[in-house]
Amino acid sequence: MTATTDGAGARAAEPGDSTAATPPAPALPGTCGATRIRPGAGLVPGVHEATARAVRNLLDRQDPEGWWKGDLETNVTMDAEDLLLRQFLGIRDEATTRAAALFIRGEQRDDGTWATFHGGPPELSATIEAYVALRLAGDAPDAPHMAAASAWIRAHGGIASARVFTRVWLALFGWWDWENLPELPPELVFLPSWVPLNIYDFGCWARQTIVPLTVVSAMRPVRPAPFALDELHTDARIPAPARRPAPLTSWDGAFQRMDKALHAYRRFAPRRLRKAAMAAAARWIIERQENDGCWGGIQPPAVYSVIALHLLGYDLQHPVMRAGLESLDRFTVWREDGARMIEACQSPVWDTCLAAIALADAGVRPDHPALVKAADWMLGEEITRSGDWAVRRPGLAPGGWAFEFHNDTYPDIDDTAEVVLALRRIRHPDPARVEAAIARGVSWTLGMQSGNGAWAAFDADNTSPFPNRLPFCDFGEVIDPPSADVTAHVVEMLAFEGRTADPRTRRGIAWLLAEQEPEGAWFGRWGTNYVYGTGSVVPALTAAGLAPGHPAIRRAVRWLESVQNEDGGWGEDQRSYQDRSWAGRGASTASQTAWALMALLSAGERDGKAVERGIAYLVETQRADGTWDEPYFTGTGFPWDFSINYHLYRQVFPLTALGRYLYGEPFGSDGRQPGAGADVRPGVPAEEE
Repeated sequence: MTATTDGAGARAAEPGDSTAATPPAPALPGTCGATRIRPGAGLVPGVHEATARAVRNLLDRQDPEGWWKGDLETNVTMDAEDLLLRQFLGIRDEATTRAAALFIRGEQRDDGTWATFHGGPPELSATIEAYVALRLAGDAPDAPHMAAASAWIRAHGGIASARVFTRVWLALFGWWDWENLPELPPELVFLPSWVPLNIYDFGCWARQTIVPLTVVSAMRPVRPAPFALDELHTDARIPAPARRPAPLTSWDGAFQRMDKALHAYRRFAPRRLRKAAMAAAARWIIERQENDGCWGGIQPPAVYSVIALHLLGYDLQHPVMRAGLESLDRFTVWREDGARMIEACQSPVWDTCLAAIALADAGVRPDHPALVKAADWMLGEEITRSGDWAVRRPGLAPGGWAFEFHNDTYPDIDDTAEVVLALRRIRHPDPARVEAAIARGVSWTLGMQSGNGAWAAFDADNTSPFPNRLPFCDFGEVIDPPSADVTAHVVEMLAFEGRTADPRTRRGIAWLLAEQEPEGAWFGRWGTNYVYGTGSVVPALTAAGLAPGHPAIRRAVRWLESVQNEDGGWGEDQRSYQDRSWAGRGASTASQTAWALMALLSAGERDGKAVERGIAYLVETQRADGTWDEPYFTGTGFPWDFSINYHLYRQVFPLTALGRYLYGEPFGSDGRQPGAGADVRPGVPAEEE
């Protein structure tokens, strides 16, 4: 097992770190109205000290290899499914079970349920999976905490009302009938990329999960159940009550009938064709196993890939299986109380580029050893081979970065844009190496632009309307359409590279302007939610040349000011993905406050009351060690369906906002285009320019 914690790999602060981090002299020219921003003039009291503490804390968190990584917290289904996997494979041990159960119990709420994000409502599937995991750990069904959970589950429809993935896990042990699950034929792997519902119509995370699940669905394995789960049915005699199908004239009705046809096809599928399909699926899976043994750097595809290959005859000592299981162990976070939490994935590239940006914008000199080491590590993570993205962009030269330690098959556009922005802030001793990597990343990113002028996270034009309609796909978003936040980060990066006039950049800007909500916000796909989207788009538009007085910028400013909380901070609950009345509403958090401030500062509002109150909130809520508390989930995997608490968000974004408040935006105000030959880099004190 590998223990990974927020402070893992921390190094001691170097002599002189604090003085290098917060130079008292004037820093970069700003873009907020003044030619120079001078620290100490009209500033919120304590902001210098807060910035210095945050810089020291972040520097101390850096791994000796140069990267940063905070814990990535999701929900207890990761932990429950890990135990169920071990039970299925026959490798569950007492120590692992005890530690996982300790974590799962600690997340249970007073009403006996589990939620999928801090402060969120009870969630049926999460509660069922947590309950079953605790039964595996030996918790008696009549224990008060278990009885409360099972009573709530029955009151809300029982197992029959759970999501498909939950029922798949239960079917592996006979707690649910495979016949009562949507059919997922392995012959899908043979569909060419131009046929609807081929595997490349799915987002990469869904694609990696569905291919192994086609094998599992075809083989329908059942392991002996260690106990019954009658208490989780509304009526144990009728565990799967009949439901009226949707009207035939509706999409849902059409796909329900298609699923019935696939169930019938299962009985007559040619054996040779099915065997060939499963063999093709196995090859597809193995070809995409990364060097660390994982698949796509995320837990769900890895879990189902291990199960599928095991069913196809790969024993646990086979190198592919052994590496896969070892990779899952690396998703383990051991807490001080002995509890064991499973991360859905790990975010070192994302955390590292954001940390580098934060430090540079907070005044850390661009040749600081920590930043140079971070640049070295990021350069070593560049991806230079093709992946699944090439199906829609054949001939495009590879380049760019992924999110995780090992994920060469699925680089993502968001990480690539932010890594380029980070590298541009660092004075590296080998500038030619940096320039070459940036050139490849920019070229690849431009080639991944979708037809509507915007950018998605992993693929281009991954917008088929059909995958989300499948009865099997009730677990969250399964396609990867362009989003405002990713497009904004790309536009900001292209502006920094001096490509504002490029027609592709202009198309991205036009798309962003058209996507603005009537009240002035932008939807946030990968962060919660309208505050994240707005905090991403406004800095991008102003970097690309929109004046602070542009109507779109003014609408965004007014919206942000209208949703500022009484305490001066900003917050937004995950419920805004389901209910627009929650847009911009929620308990204040450090990361969301920083996003709002980054937008307002870029819009020329540095001297405004909203910025003053927001900065004061960050200063006043900072802990003595330079950190902020943030139990709320401000990251998004699937809107509403899968929420994330990135533990480093509470550090990198507040520091970025504080730095830009002190030292200005990371663009010169003298008309020079960044990336156009001028030696201007954010974080360079003025006297060093």
